[in-house]
Amino acid sequence: MSQIIKPLIDEELLLDYGAQLVSYSEKEVIFSSKTEARNYYQIQKGSVRMFNLHENGKEFVQGEFHEGESFGEPPLFGDFPYPASAVAAKDSALYVLPKSKLFQLLKDHFDLHLEFMALLSKRLSYKAMILKEISMHSPEHRILTLVDFLKSKYGSEGKYEVDLTRQQIANLTGLRVETVIRAFKQLETQGEIEIRNRKIYR
Repeated sequence: MSQIIKPLIDEELLLDYGAQLVSYSEKEVIFSSKTEARNYYQIQKGSVRMFNLHENGKEFVQGEFHEGESFGEPPLFGDFPYPASAVAAKDSALYVLPKSKLFQLLKDHFDLHLEFMALLSKRLSYKAMILKEISMHSPEHRILTLVDFLKSKYGSEGKYEVDLTRQQIANLTGLRVETVIRAFKQLETQGEIEIRNRKIYR
C-alpha cells in the first residue's frame, strides 16, 4: 500500500497489557468463521484477508488489512461467532491480545475506546457501501467505488496505483475476473483509469 496506517493501539501499550507477537505463514488460518472470538489482532507486518466461501467454492473477500491495522473486532464487542474466516495473505506477524485484557485496556484508556467506536462505524459504512454496489450498480461503478475508497484510505497526492490483482478486485466486488478485465478496458476508454504495465492508476 502507498501509505502506512498508524496503529490504533500503540505497540508498547499492547505489550504492557500482555499481547504476544505471533508469526503466521502465508495462507495460514488465523481464525475460522463460526468460531468463538477470543482475541484482538493487530498487524505488525504483513497482511490479512477476511473472507467467506460460497457453496460453489467462490471466495468473497470481506476485507484486506495491512500493517498497523486491526481486524475481526465486532464479534469481541457483540459476543457472537466470527462471521468470516481470516488468513495470512503473506508471511505476517500479529499482536494477539486476549479479549479480557483488551477490555481492561479500553477501560483504562477511554480515548482509545472512542477511537474504536469510530473505527467500527467506518467499517459498517464500508459494508453498507459494498452491499449497495453489489445490489444496484454496474461492474464499472463497483470497481471505481472500490478504487476511490482505497485511494482515500491508502493513497497520497497524484495518481494512485491500485495494489491489487484482478482476482483480488473480483473477490472484493463480487465479480468474475473476466468481468473485471472487461470493465477495466471500458473504464480506460472512458478516461476514468490508466493502465500502464498491467498496473491500474486513478
